[in-house]
Amino acid sequence: MIVTDRLVLRPWRDADRAAFAEINGDPRVHDWLGGPITAEASDALIDRISAGIDAQGYGLWAAERRADGRLAGMVGLSRVAAGDLPVGPCVEIGWRLHPDLWGQGLASEGARAALDWGFGAGALTEILAFTAETNLASQAVMRRIGMVPDPARDFDHPRLAQDHPLRRHVVWTARV
Repeated sequence: MIVTDRLVLRPWRDADRAAFAEINGDPRVHDWLGGPITAEASDALIDRISAGIDAQGYGLWAAERRADGRLAGMVGLSRVAAGDLPVGPCVEIGWRLHPDLWGQGLASEGARAALDWGFGAGALTEILAFTAETNLASQAVMRRIGMVPDPARDFDHPRLAQDHPLRRHVVWTARV
């Protein structure tokens, strides 16, 4: 568990499923992720993330707001396997928050804590972040947490059609 001023990054609980499904079903969240997903797909995502946390000791943790215990979303680290994406193998930092909580600095706060954990307890030497070239809000978070652009690693997302507006991805890097 990681505690910041306003967040707790922790393992997932069954009680998180409905709130996470609401986040994942919101089209504003998935403007950058290819579209909303069903509650069943959201539950399957929690199951995959939880299995990864159990196996490696970290993952995309549930991000709970300390003030009221509300599930804000998820923040954390995720392994990208060789062959899964052009940047793999690597460890990626990521975040997904409820749109009602955007613009409050929670993504930066949680991501900074996850980055610090990765370089400390996680003993990582490099962490990547990547997003669609047009996702300037996520790139602003990357900049705020001290990451730098790594244009030599930018890529076209292989799961998106050639003409998809989100196909081109930019890569940002943080190193110890």
